[in-house]
Amino acid sequence: MALEITDATFEETVLKSDKPVLVDFWAAWCGPCRMVGPIIEEISNEFEGKAIVGKIDVDANQEFASKYGVRNIPTVLVFQNGEVVGRQVGVVPKNVYEDAINSIL
Repeated sequence: MALEITDATFEETVLKSDKPVLVDFWAAWCGPCRMVGPIIEEISNEFEGKAIVGKIDVDANQEFASKYGVRNIPTVLVFQNGEVVGRQVGVVPKNVYEDAINSIL
């Protein structure tokens, strides 16, 4: 299951991780986000132990959404060693997210 990330846990969970981290910036009212949600859950299960897959609700947690220029949702960012190495805005096929993680594993 995808990890719930908040502004309070973002630095420890994402920026200090020694594994690749995929973060889905989403909101409950966002239709496209609801389409991406099940894909993120599947990826979370597939990459368990190899990468961290999490979600951050932009309505409740605006600090890092703002810091990383998230203006449209869903936006999925991929981090490696605390740096953004991938960005995908909008709904895309599952393999796009998988490829983003696999490219840095």
